[in-house]
Amino acid sequence: MPSGSETTAASAADGPTAGRPKGVEATERAATRETPEAPAENGDGAHDGAPASTSAPSAPSPGSEGGEDLRVEPADRGGKSEHTDGPDGRGARGGRLRRLGDLIRREAPRTAGAAVAGIALALAFPPYGLWPLSLLTVAALSLLTRRRTARQGAWTGFAFGWPFFTMLLKWLHVVGWDAVLGLAFIESLFLAALGAALAVTSRLPLWPLWGACLWVAEEWARDRVPFGGFPWGRLAFANTGSPYTPLAALGGAPLVTFAAALTGTALAAAALALWHLRATRGTAAPDAESGRRALMPRALVPVAAALALATGATVAGYAVPVPTEADDSADIAVVQGNVEQPGMNFLGRPMKILNNHVEATLDLAHRIKAGKADKPDLVIWPENSSDLDPYRWPEARERIDQAAKAVGVPILVGALVDHPGTKGYVENQGIVWDPRKGPGKSYTKQHPVPFGEYVPFRDELSTVITRLQQIPRDFWPGDHSGVLQTGPARLGDVICFEVAYDEIPRDTVNAGARALVVQTNNATYGRTGQPEQQLVMSKLRAVEHGRAVVTAATSGISSVVGPDGTIRQRTQEFERDVLSAKLPLRDEITTADRVGAVPEWVIAMVGVLACAGAWYAGRRGRTDHRHTPPTAQTRQSDARRKQEGQQR
Repeated sequence: MPSGSETTAASAADGPTAGRPKGVEATERAATRETPEAPAENGDGAHDGAPASTSAPSAPSPGSEGGEDLRVEPADRGGKSEHTDGPDGRGARGGRLRRLGDLIRREAPRTAGAAVAGIALALAFPPYGLWPLSLLTVAALSLLTRRRTARQGAWTGFAFGWPFFTMLLKWLHVVGWDAVLGLAFIESLFLAALGAALAVTSRLPLWPLWGACLWVAEEWARDRVPFGGFPWGRLAFANTGSPYTPLAALGGAPLVTFAAALTGTALAAAALALWHLRATRGTAAPDAESGRRALMPRALVPVAAALALATGATVAGYAVPVPTEADDSADIAVVQGNVEQPGMNFLGRPMKILNNHVEATLDLAHRIKAGKADKPDLVIWPENSSDLDPYRWPEARERIDQAAKAVGVPILVGALVDHPGTKGYVENQGIVWDPRKGPGKSYTKQHPVPFGEYVPFRDELSTVITRLQQIPRDFWPGDHSGVLQTGPARLGDVICFEVAYDEIPRDTVNAGARALVVQTNNATYGRTGQPEQQLVMSKLRAVEHGRAVVTAATSGISSVVGPDGTIRQRTQEFERDVLSAKLPLRDEITTADRVGAVPEWVIAMVGVLACAGAWYAGRRGRTDHRHTPPTAQTRQSDARRKQEGQQR
């Protein structure tokens, strides 16, 4: 049998049916007689001009799962098939390259849109703080993954996530841009899973609801794995000054994320409904009087329902009471002593940071004696305010004693101390230092930061990543909450990144803390936006627990946040300063403290179950299709493929 260009020429000369088997020709004629012209499809895959119940099901394309057909048909180059270009396989490779090129061209606009949306989401967080962008970018990701396959949704989620986390975490460039890109890559894998889940559930009824639940599920997973999780970049942290913030008092940060995500997915549904309205308006019958094409009121229902859902999720926070009435108060002073220099080498000379905080406290004592300042009930120093272990170094202990006796009240000191039982480990502690008795009760940080305060798989990784050798000792985690009686106040100590994790502040409040203190050291990441990102977490925790939150930082930003989430006082970065404030103390706990993690688990599991249901429905649909008798169109397509195979 002739092949390639010869076959093509013969077919052209003898007519469209020349050289074909008679059975195939008969089949095609029968299919032409039996199959009417297929009506055009609208945007949802339904047929215009025919009821959905009477339209014949069409065969899904491989890999489309009901979405777009992603098959790339081999193009004829010079009349030759890719299978006949020679025994060396160059034709097959050329066909794969063509398919890859087609795939890249087809997916490039969607990928670029996802990347732009991810960057826009980063702008919703401090230091930019454009929180409405968090709603629009959720809507954008919902539309970009709409009716896509799971694999396509995963790629779109990854294209959204990696730029987002790269921009959000760019403060890590102080350590190295490889750290930024590496951590952003790991975190973006969770958004890839989210994109796949959004794509799968986008075919379900009530898909905006399932999409919002999946955002909570993604954050639930990312907050826990790997190595205890990394909660940076939660939607709730972009909405600490938005209408959704009061919802934290009911269900914590997960409920804030859910409300913001539900608004975004509802806006996506409204945009989609408006697009369909625009498409159907052109096919509507003209009005008899005006001559214009009118829309049925029923067609406006999806738009109105989606907008009502978005509005309801937004205004719900205004109905939530935020308790702020104080049961008692305490006068405090927050000392920000500053550091010698920002960056990785912020410690400078030994005793430098400790002396800065001692001198600032001595200045406060002098002003108190001169009647220029009121005497506080307690003084709060930040994390690492003592750069030497005061239990081991007498000079460090003497300086802290000097400051405590001069001011005459207890000082909450931050220090790194040797672990008492395990050699080679250190503990990150907050120590209550009494002016007469010296060091007393202490709290040890429960959640050390991986690759910052300890190195997982140290022996294996340190030989590959030599930079990890700059962390000579691992931090030992504490085993209890940080409720400390500091003078007249029962405070809950939370150290640095622990404010980002839901369970640590919640357990501390439920253990009896009447106010929260966040001891932190952001000197490494000064003027990079990281201190602002951490500060808004304190704002959210204040509303969530109905507690005032004091942030004490070595170099800034130190602040006092009221129980309603407003920043009452704050310092600038890299300036020595002392804040004096009357700290409200409260005993009543919020609904969020009572219910704990239940809302997060429930919302996340709803999202997971919706995803599982969509997967099962899709699998069952494909099984049913395999048992459906072939239509005339299917038989015609099979005959053509058979004939092409015989020619090859």
